[in-house]
Amino acid sequence: MAQLATSLYDLSVPTFLQTARAVGGFLDRTTTHCAETGAGLEEVVKARLFPDMAPFHFQIEALTHHAVWGMEAVKTGVFAPPPLVGVMPFADLRTMVGHAIVALEAFSSDEVNSWSGKNLDIEIYQPLDVDNPTTSGWVPRILALTPETFLLSYSLPNFYFHAVTAYNILRTRGVPLGKYHFQGQLRTRPV
Repeated sequence: MAQLATSLYDLSVPTFLQTARAVGGFLDRTTTHCAETGAGLEEVVKARLFPDMAPFHFQIEALTHHAVWGMEAVKTGVFAPPPLVGVMPFADLRTMVGHAIVALEAFSSDEVNSWSGKNLDIEIYQPLDVDNPTTSGWVPRILALTPETFLLSYSLPNFYFHAVTAYNILRTRGVPLGKYHFQGQLRTRPV
C-alpha cells in the first residue's frame, strides 16, 4: 500500500472545521438545555472553571482566533487576531463560531498547500515566569516556525485547549454533553 503525504490543508482546515462545528453544536445544545431547565443562558457567558481561568466567552473567542487567525498567520506571516470583544450575549458567541466556520470553509486546499514550508516568525506574549503565569509579567517573544510547526505546535494545541475548556464549563453547568458531541463528525473514508 502506497502512503500518501498529508498536506498542510489536511492538517489544518478540516481539523479546525470538525471541532468548530462540534463547538457550534454544543452551543446549540446549551441553548436548548437552558430553555428546557430554566437555567440562565447569559450566566454561562461569564462562567469559569476556576477563579484564575478565563471565562466562557474568552474560550469561544480564543478558539475562533486560533482557527481563523491561525490560518491567516500561515497565509500572511503575521499572527494578528482582532482584539478580544469580551462579554457579549450568548447568541453572539454562537454567531462568532458560525462566522469562523464560514471563514474556514473559504480556504481552498490549493491555496493553503501553497503556503507550506515557508518561514513563519511570529511574535507572541509569554509569561516571564512560566511556573507562575497567572502572577508573572508577560513579554513578547519571537518564535521561528514554519506553517506546519506553527499549526501543529501552537495554533492547534491552543484551539483544542479552549474548545475543551468551553466544553468543560458547559458540563459543569449541567449541559448534557458527551465525548461524541466534542469529537464532532469524524472524517471517515468511503466504504
